[in-house]
Formats: sequence, C-alpha cells, structure tokens
Amino acid sequence: MASMLISHGPEGEAVDLSTFWLRAFLEVAREGSFTVAARRLALTQSAVSRQIASLEAALGGAPLFDRLPRGVRLTAHGRTLLPHAQAVTGRLARLRRDFADLDGAAGGHLRFGAFATADAALVPRALAAFRARHPGVTLTREEGLSGPLLARLGEGELDLAVVSTTGGPLDGDTYDLHHLLDETLYVAVPAAHPLAGEPSVRLARLAGEDWISGSADPAGTLLDAVVQAGFRPRVAHVVREWTAKQGYVAAGLGVALVPALAAQGARPDIALVPVTEEGAPARAVYAATARGRSPVPGVAPFVAALRESGRLLAA
Repeated sequence: MASMLISHGPEGEAVDLSTFWLRAFLEVAREGSFTVAARRLALTQSAVSRQIASLEAALGGAPLFDRLPRGVRLTAHGRTLLPHAQAVTGRLARLRRDFADLDGAAGGHLRFGAFATADAALVPRALAAFRARHPGVTLTREEGLSGPLLARLGEGELDLAVVSTTGGPLDGDTYDLHHLLDETLYVAVPAAHPLAGEPSVRLARLAGEDWISGSADPAGTLLDAVVQAGFRPRVAHVVREWTAKQGYVAAGLGVALVPALAAQGARPDIALVPVTEEGAPARAVYAATARGRSPVPGVAPFVAALRESGRLLAA
C-alpha cells in the first residue's frame, strides 16, 4: 500500500496524498512521457494515468500536465508542484537512509555516562574500538557517581551508564544490567609502609590508619568495605582525584582504597596490596540500560566493546 501524506485543499480541509502518486508525477515530469514513466515504474500506461488523475483530484482538480501530440508538458500547477514533490520524496528517502544507518549503528547519537575510575582504562579502550567500527555514531559522555548516573538513565537523559556495586547492589528490576567485570580492591600505602611487601591484607589490620577518600562519609563509597570489616575509617583528607590521592598516600598522609580499574596508573613510590575479605564480593561493574525502553541501535555494539575491554583488563 502506498504511503499517505496529509495536505490541505483550497478551503483548508485535510486531504491524503499518496507518496506513490508523487513518484509517478516526478517520473512523468522527468521523462515527459507517460509511456516511458510507466516502463520505469513497471506499470501500465493506464495505471500511471490513474495515479496522476488521483493526484490532480486530491489537489483540487487542476491538470498537472498538458497532453501534447508527442509526450506531455507541465502546466503552471505542475511546475508549482514539482519542487514540493521533489522535497517530499527527497526527505522520505533521507529518512529511510537515516533509519538504515540507525539499524546498522552507522549513525545516530549515543549518550552514556561512566563512573570516574571506569574512565581510566575500561571506557577509553571501548570507545576506541567502537569509533573504529562505527565512526558515524555521535557519542556524548559524562562522568558521575553510579547512583546519579542511574537516575539520569531512568529519566531518559542517558542511553547507557557504566556503573558499579560500590554503595550496594544495583536495581535489576528497573535496569538491564550487562556484566562487564569484577574488580579486586587494593589498599594503597606508602612504599615504606610495613604492609607494602605483603601479598594481601585484611582490612581489620588497617583500623588504626588515617584514610584518604573522595568523601568524608563512607556510605556509597569504596570505604563501605571498611565499615563492613567492622570499624569506621578515620578520613583524614578528602581528595576526589585518584592522581591526587596517590600524592597524599606517597607523602605518608594516609592510605586509600583503590579499585583494579585505577591500579594500572599507580606511581612507583606507593604500593598496592590486594584486599582479602572472606565473604566480601568483588566490586562488580555493569553497563546498565533502562528496562522496558527501546534502546538506541548503538547501545548493543557499545556494550560489546565494553565487554571486550573488560576481558582485556581482566586477563
């Protein structure tokens, strides 16, 4: 069935225009012949004549072509219609191309967010792979904590969020969670610290230490693990950036918890000691999408790139 467009007649009433009528009109106008246009459209000449007659009737009845002894010629009404018909069919063709690009992730826009340490290695590697495969997709990235990123995802302001279980389990009823990796936690200590040479450490052995943290309140941060170990950490310095935290640790001003995603960039004057806690799960990292919402086509290949990056980091 031919697609229909809504137009308006001379009195302002709505009328339906078939896009096939417009295509037939353009073919006749281009060829100057009903016979040639019919051949190009794989129709009979009488069928093309009916399409043009229907278009003329829908537009008020004025003839669009003068019938000549040999071929046809546009009337004044036909010449007026010509640029509009070209614009409409051109826009529809562009729409079909845009849809095809979306379906193949060759175009469109993907909005995503990620927590800070995911931006150290996981996200950049995935971005590089995704851009190489889908250069036509426009990417918009923002950084934030997992909770606020999930809220923006739920409000439709993001298409995907890279989040972690820091602060507690994630809501699997509201979000589709695509597992990327599980992270080991490390404690960063000065290179001369007595624990620096240990193969692993229980958090209880650090109960007397000063801590460097991104927040004075452990809730919702990596220091939740310390609270679960049975003591409240004494936060001596609130430092948000990981590179600055390293400087505070190296100066002997405290120790800090470090996720595996941030461990690759450790400076040489600190030591990273793996944390072992019986029954304490590793921090899980997920790509989250809103459940029940149709994802933009770029989401699936981007999740695949994130998983590839996660496998490389875990290797």
